[in-house]
Amino acid sequence: MASQPRYVRVFGAVNIGSFRISAMIAGLTEAGEMVVLGSGHRASQGIKRGYVTDMAAATYAVRDAVERAEKIAGVNVASVWIGCSGAGLASKIEPVEIEIGGRRIEEEDIEHLLVSARDGLEPDGRTVLHAQPACYFLDGADGVANAKGLHAERLGVDIHVMLADGAPMRNLTEAVQNAHLDIEAVVASPLATGLACLTPEERDLGVALVEFGAHVTNISVYAGGMLLGLTAIPRGSADISDAIASAFLIRRFQAERLKCVHGSAIASPSDHREMIPIAGPGEEGSGPIARGADDKNCIARSELIGVITGELDALIGDVGRALETMGYGGRLGRQVVVTGGGAELAGFADYAQAALGKAVRIGKPPQLKGLPEAHAAPGFSTLAGLVLYAAADPLDIRRIGSNYQTTTRPAGLALVVRVFRALREYF
Repeated sequence: MASQPRYVRVFGAVNIGSFRISAMIAGLTEAGEMVVLGSGHRASQGIKRGYVTDMAAATYAVRDAVERAEKIAGVNVASVWIGCSGAGLASKIEPVEIEIGGRRIEEEDIEHLLVSARDGLEPDGRTVLHAQPACYFLDGADGVANAKGLHAERLGVDIHVMLADGAPMRNLTEAVQNAHLDIEAVVASPLATGLACLTPEERDLGVALVEFGAHVTNISVYAGGMLLGLTAIPRGSADISDAIASAFLIRRFQAERLKCVHGSAIASPSDHREMIPIAGPGEEGSGPIARGADDKNCIARSELIGVITGELDALIGDVGRALETMGYGGRLGRQVVVTGGGAELAGFADYAQAALGKAVRIGKPPQLKGLPEAHAAPGFSTLAGLVLYAAADPLDIRRIGSNYQTTTRPAGLALVVRVFRALREYF
């Protein structure tokens, strides 16, 4: 009988979305393999467009999702990494330089540079989620992964800073803390999702990542191995469901089911002949007749797809304009990766590729051992990315303890005082 692997670390992650709240517990083995021990999700409560709108409901939903994951894993977690997709996320790159004077770069020089970058952070009243060194540059050469041991006149670094609005972020963290969980860190969803869905080569060559969530669509651009820009659009797949509910005068849960089971982003010639029922199994004969339905409360599939594509036209139009504003075009802007729950709509990749005029693929979580098939869908990309981010634990310049010290040469009375103190201490 094979022995169970030994886990050197166990990570808990919670992704707080507007449609669902999901949790995952994963263990890192001695061999460095990430294994999913348990995962669970439930319908979101108290969250709208990435913001906490009901503290008690949000806390209950977080606690419930974590308990479902704990029950499957057989492990309890006291602290978690949480993902954030709202709260006014913003991203910027801050370059910082210091003089080296042509000598060899030592570890102390790099630490001095990062401390200088940390002291120069200007969040403008906002909360700093991440402040991470992206890549180094020296004397005109950029994209340097490790500057130690090289000679340079000047050494610089690009610091990637992720910001969020303070009050919404405090509401988010308080909802988790009220569920009796400590917070390891709040991770911006574009970073976690990018780690799960994008290859290192894609991040280096240049790629746009579109997270099609329920109420928020985050658009981030990567190039040179780092996240260069971020834009959020306050609409998503739930707005499509609302449009279906309004168009046919039906309940939201019915509209969501129609979208997921019968919906598509691409029309076909046979759609007008296919009639689809409004009511689900066991609901026949109950509820009002939908607008435009026949006597069996069925509508033509072409009508459903017409509503869906009408909403998609507006959303993808916003995505395209956001990419243009961020300068994602020409040689750089050739590939788009779409993920999130909204990307699970049938035909979405083909539709987005035609609308944006760029190569589009659907981003899914990596093949983690123990990850259930239900959670290997695009809607759980951020959740998987959170445990990968936790295991990588990238350097944040705010945690640096500097070994670099400014030295002064004592003289006169100060020198006498120092000598006297030394004599008294040691003799």
